Amino acid sequence: MAINITGGSRVIAFESIHPDYRAVVETYLKAVGAELVVLPAGRGTADPAVLTPYLGKDTAAVLIQQPNFFGLLEPVNEIGALLEQAPTLFVACVNPISLGILQAPAAYGADIAVGDGQPLGNPPAFGGPSFGFMAAREKYIRRMPGRIVGETRDENGSRGFVLTLQTREQHIRRQRATSNICTNAAHSSLIGAIYLALLGKEGLKEVAVQCAQKAHYTAEQIAALPGWELLFEGPYYHEFAVKAPVPWSKVNEALLNEGIIGGLPLGRMYPHRPEWQDAILFCVTEARTVGEIQHLVQVLKGVE
Repeated sequence: MAINITGGSRVIAFESIHPDYRAVVETYLKAVGAELVVLPAGRGTADPAVLTPYLGKDTAAVLIQQPNFFGLLEPVNEIGALLEQAPTLFVACVNPISLGILQAPAAYGADIAVGDGQPLGNPPAFGGPSFGFMAAREKYIRRMPGRIVGETRDENGSRGFVLTLQTREQHIRRQRATSNICTNAAHSSLIGAIYLALLGKEGLKEVAVQCAQKAHYTAEQIAALPGWELLFEGPYYHEFAVKAPVPWSKVNEALLNEGIIGGLPLGRMYPHRPEWQDAILFCVTEARTVGEIQHLVQVLKGVE
């Protein structure tokens, strides 16, 4: 979409964006002959200063995740100010629950906002189904994709295509269609709509506050254990990375024995970062109780 609007042939992303998201973006860009440039985030967040050499007509968009993959808050206001006078679009990938207490993407200058709707009342369900959302400034609404066609292979190895995103209404109304709804996504998005309607504005804020408070409480308790420490400094939302004094496999095995799903090993996602090999990414939501958090900490304390 950004390439279509600007005519640029390059997209900038930071390594603090979810590695899987970056892989998908790279796949799409290859299909249109565009380049993905991934900039380092050694301290866990983007450095706006390194963007300057890339801002120009060749760069279609800068991608930022807020909060990012490590749960940290990116300097989105600085990035937005930097892009304000550039012919480059600002694309923000956001957690919808966090918007109960964090700035709306438009407030820091984002032109396009995308995200996963799974946190809105949809269970993890082993990875799916879920739904995504996309929003844009009013002047770009008509440039949003009506259809996205994906390529695959069937069991015989034959090439095939599938409508990853389609406007179901468009099959009948064609150019007069106005909605973007696919059958599989409709159920999940309906759950999200009901969830938001039941919560309301204050309810969404309360869920966001509880996520942040319980995550910070958990992180403080873990960081107080001998040999454990937070991997990054700076503000975070409801995810945080910690360095363990033992291999992550032992940590997650001990947790699983207690019926607790362990953290995500960063070494698996960032094999080129030796300093992150024993780090684990934890997430805490409003659904967790203080008792459950204390149980987690006690299990970690006993891992050897």
